[in-house]
Amino acid sequence: MGLRLSSRPFAVRALVASLAATLAACGATPPGSGTHPTANTRSADAANIAQQANDPRSNDATAAGPPPMSPTAGRTAPVGASGGGAPATTPALGPNGAPLTSAAKSEAPPARIGARHVLIQWMGSDRAPSSVVRSREQALAVAKEVLRRAQNKEDFARLAIEFSDEPGAGGRGGSLGRFGHGQMVAAFEAAAFKLQVGEISDIVETPFGFHIIQRTE
Repeated sequence: MGLRLSSRPFAVRALVASLAATLAACGATPPGSGTHPTANTRSADAANIAQQANDPRSNDATAAGPPPMSPTAGRTAPVGASGGGAPATTPALGPNGAPLTSAAKSEAPPARIGARHVLIQWMGSDRAPSSVVRSREQALAVAKEVLRRAQNKEDFARLAIEFSDEPGAGGRGGSLGRFGHGQMVAAFEAAAFKLQVGEISDIVETPFGFHIIQRTE
């Protein structure tokens, strides 16, 4: 019994030596002889990933380096270019060559308007009949009274019948019909074309006298 017990350590050491020799022949690292194989593999993998991340030529989608350029980056496709989109249109231009906005289009002056007026003349004004003997100051006072009554919504045609010095104005209620640019004296035209339909002007002076104008269309 004592001999068998004393021989066991030698048998164990022999077995361990045999296993170590076998593992060495297979290329494995025997137990207790160095770093664990799993730790070596993880270190190598980490080093490999770090190298790929620092290499701009890497094919890895997560590799470092500049992102791929979009096909349309840095370019603006013209409207109506091939590939879709609405066709290009030429915007409407104003007198200064700038494109007209919707508000500007709606506010563009018409080519022709309709208006009526009351003309108050003084002695010496252009085409004043001999029956007009008032001074300019007196004519201005009459024009102010006509304007006041017109602004108080009195019938404009009745005011023309009562006050206008224009020949035949009473029968027409002061109407001038429709007219376009260049058909009236400059001051009269400028004032009339600024009015909205139904609006009454301030007193407008021309060589013919004082006018109170109402736009009718």
